[in-house]
Amino acid sequence: MNTTQGQLKTEIKQAIVRCLRLPIAADEIGDATPLFGEGLGLDSIDVLELVLEIERSFGVSIGDEQTGMRVLGSVDTIADFIVSERARRPA
Repeated sequence: MNTTQGQLKTEIKQAIVRCLRLPIAADEIGDATPLFGEGLGLDSIDVLELVLEIERSFGVSIGDEQTGMRVLGSVDTIADFIVSERARRPA
């Protein structure tokens, strides 16, 4: 993992904690920790908040529910999505 990917994951964790007002530090979230269910235990209301935060903070668009479910699996999947979306844009 390059430093920009690591930095991106740190920013994602900070955005998750900030937008959902989680009572944990950003660095307590593992890159591969599931955000829903057994992991952080987020729910459907958290999904909406998180989608808006990611779109606003990282300039990407999560167009539909299927994309959202795939992207919001973990910090790793969010980072991969942001990187791939940014790569698809014309320079």
